[in-house]
Amino acid sequence: MNSRRNFIKKTAILGAGVSLIPGFTFGMNNNSNSEKLKIGMIGVGLRGTNHLKNLLLRDDINITAICDIDPKRTKLAVELITEKGNKKPLVFGKNEYDYKNLLALDNVDAVVISTPWLWHTRMAKDTMEAGKYTGLEVSAANTMEECWDLVNTHEETGSHLMILENVNYRRDIMAVLNMVKQNVFGELLHFRCGYQHDLRHVKFNNGKQPYGGGVEFGEKAISEAKWRTQHSVLRNADVYPTHGIGPIAAMSDINRGNRFMTLTSTATKGVGLHNYIVKNGGKNHPNANVKFKLGDIITSTIETTNGESIIVTHDTNSPRPYSLGFRVQGANGLWEVDGSRIHIDGKTTPHEWDAADDWLEKYDHPLWKKYGKIANGAGHGGMDFFVMHSFVESAKLNIAPPMDAYDAAAWSAITPLSEASIENNGEPQDFPDFTRGNWVKRKPYNWIKDTF
Repeated sequence: MNSRRNFIKKTAILGAGVSLIPGFTFGMNNNSNSEKLKIGMIGVGLRGTNHLKNLLLRDDINITAICDIDPKRTKLAVELITEKGNKKPLVFGKNEYDYKNLLALDNVDAVVISTPWLWHTRMAKDTMEAGKYTGLEVSAANTMEECWDLVNTHEETGSHLMILENVNYRRDIMAVLNMVKQNVFGELLHFRCGYQHDLRHVKFNNGKQPYGGGVEFGEKAISEAKWRTQHSVLRNADVYPTHGIGPIAAMSDINRGNRFMTLTSTATKGVGLHNYIVKNGGKNHPNANVKFKLGDIITSTIETTNGESIIVTHDTNSPRPYSLGFRVQGANGLWEVDGSRIHIDGKTTPHEWDAADDWLEKYDHPLWKKYGKIANGAGHGGMDFFVMHSFVESAKLNIAPPMDAYDAAAWSAITPLSEASIENNGEPQDFPDFTRGNWVKRKPYNWIKDTF
């Protein structure tokens, strides 16, 4: 812990200059190893490797340790690190709990967790208890108990946790956030969002046919199909809510002057995954007998303290184009992501949609104006650069991140609450107040000026 305290002292002055020095870009001229953020990575599968590649573009960090139980993935990660001329990291992965040995290292200041969902909360707890700055992939928690675990551990240890929700940094989303903060839409009334993405090819594969045709999951499968599909067998809930709700929570100041109050959810029948198996594996394939509990479309409606309504949709088991289904609506107008269209009272033609391109360009977020060229090619249209950039800069200062433990809990709570509501015929469920009343006095995060 002494090394951690010394690191914070050394980087406090450096980090304070981020908002003061024009053109300062993530320590480009900082070649002192003693002042570099030392990062450990737990999970270097497809998502973790994407984060690794973005981190390796920086010269203000060192990847000092990695952990994964798949030796092929650790081998690839080591190669990526050393090819950049960096020192070989310590490697862990002899069993599922070897990550704890990584957390015991003095030369790890911050940790990025990119593992299967069931490991997220326990690894995040252990990381915060080890005094490390914690970056946690989505979703952050699966149960209400786990949601509280994240909050309680943060408060007990003082260690910060950032939920790594990349969609909050998507270019159009940040432009609309800019519009919201500049009152373009007027007083906010209603939002729509969700995760609408045909993932049948992700939920089934057999190693030989990873995209289309494979119908295996669990031990016979590879990548996410080894673990993700099992959630569809066992749960009828919105199991992946944060891509949609994260940006909406930022726009509506959830946990910072506003909060989620109640949720009601409904589920359709679930036929998509069964049909996929029959189509690609035949009606006699063993998996054709699997009973999937997850409804093909989960619809949740959330009410906030400030009187807005939010409709959240989970739709990943049916053939459909990708969309997160965003709508932001206020007293003066609204924006919808599908068709990229906008209508503003007195500014656009009455009763008609206007193309949103010019509006999005006019309100392009300052971060994208500054770092857009650097972010290009970073993954998911560049937003992966920004989420990792924010994590690194927040960790260097050891300050609360823009998306913290309270956000991770509130956003992830949609999963157990939707499950309970569906089980009880759409009965309303109350959101816990994870801030213990402090949402009243917590100031809205200034995404325009304070975000790195």
